[in-house]
Amino acid sequence: MPSLLGMLLAPRNQAGGPPVSFGGSGGGLVAPGMSGGANLDLALIRSYKQNGTVHANVSLMARSVAKQKWNLYRSAPPTARYTTADRGSDQRKQVAVHAALNVLNSPASILVPTPRGPRRVQVWSRTQLFQVSQIWLKTCGKSYWVVDTAEDASPIPLGLWPVRPDRIIPVPDRDRYLAGYLYRSPDGREMIPLRPDEVIVNRYVDPEDPGYGGCGPVQAVINDIQAADYAAQWNKNYFINSAEPGGVIQLEQALSDEEFDQFTARWRESHRGVARAHRIAVLEAGATWVQNGHSARDMDFVNLRNSSRDIIREALAMHKVMTGVTEDVNRANAQTGEEVFSSWTVAPDLEQWRDDVINTQFLPLFGATAEGVEFDFAYPTPANREQDNAELTAKVTMFVALVGAGVDPDDAAATVGLPVMKVAERATQAPALPPGWVPEMAPGGPAAVAAAEAVLRAAAARDPRAMAVYNQLTGVR
Repeated sequence: MPSLLGMLLAPRNQAGGPPVSFGGSGGGLVAPGMSGGANLDLALIRSYKQNGTVHANVSLMARSVAKQKWNLYRSAPPTARYTTADRGSDQRKQVAVHAALNVLNSPASILVPTPRGPRRVQVWSRTQLFQVSQIWLKTCGKSYWVVDTAEDASPIPLGLWPVRPDRIIPVPDRDRYLAGYLYRSPDGREMIPLRPDEVIVNRYVDPEDPGYGGCGPVQAVINDIQAADYAAQWNKNYFINSAEPGGVIQLEQALSDEEFDQFTARWRESHRGVARAHRIAVLEAGATWVQNGHSARDMDFVNLRNSSRDIIREALAMHKVMTGVTEDVNRANAQTGEEVFSSWTVAPDLEQWRDDVINTQFLPLFGATAEGVEFDFAYPTPANREQDNAELTAKVTMFVALVGAGVDPDDAAATVGLPVMKVAERATQAPALPPGWVPEMAPGGPAAVAAAEAVLRAAAARDPRAMAVYNQLTGVR
């Protein structure tokens, strides 16, 4: 039987389909340890589907990250920057055609047989890839892409397939740090070995497991999320169970099993369910009803649910205005909330995708064609025309001041963060006449007089100050 290390180093052959098997969480057999209670990652992922506050906040973050466009550029040499408040102009040259662009924009496809021959059909778009990956990143702190390659084990990737983090198991190695990964199939019957270069990882560092784990913000408030879920279930059961708080039926004597089952069935038939609420109950054989001491009012679910929402938003660093909460909100703090969301939440996540994943794990897979190029995203700056106009005015004012002080225009533009601007026509300054300048004239020589007059006329055409000299010498008053 081959060793695990040998399986990880052996090439895999896949033709026309995804490199690993896929399946929904609701179908098929579930492997031991993959239920919501035993698998923390799966419980965190399911909180996105079960808690409205988690869904609203995480989905907004995921969609904001996924909608940003990615471009490929020729790397520009480092330049000195003297401003700290703006990004300046982009002097890089954009690359329009590259294999890495094709894979990132169409990450996953399958080979479909058609009457005209096999044809590839896209099943994952770039937006969907980043959206589901960002959801996994925010819930359980890690996301994985499996790299799809050709049958001949060429290192050039053909696609990227997102896989659920709870189905990926890192395999540590004492000598190489990481031997690879094991992917567990949805039915739990198959363990697929993956080499380290076949998996692309993005994660928030888990201080308890810094080498292989991940810790998302949802994990920090999982107890509050579960408490809100229990409160919702309690309210649901309140209506299912006769729409009344629970109680105890006290009997004077013990019942046989048959009598107990009969009594329970009759009670449920007559009093269980909202449609049977507030019916009069008849208790036989000295049975008495003991009311439960707790009511829905005592539980104070309104404040409990509101408190849970605030705690979840705090963990996700989300301003409440971004999820539609309009209490104490005006235009000023709404604009501030959008700017804070873009600058402190969306932009750092995009920078992590760029620096830790796209340019360091994905792009090098394309070998020599990836040298000298880099991916970058469109910075998610919220629209603010007044602020843009004020910034442009300040830059132009500083540019004019620097050029007026004698600074080279190109250096002045780079300093204030403006692009290099070409000058259509440079005005040339006419030579100034010296004070008291009088042309030398040969006495009595008409040629000298005519030459002097020609020089004066030419000078007068360039500079109005020469006209007075010309008129004085020619006798014009």
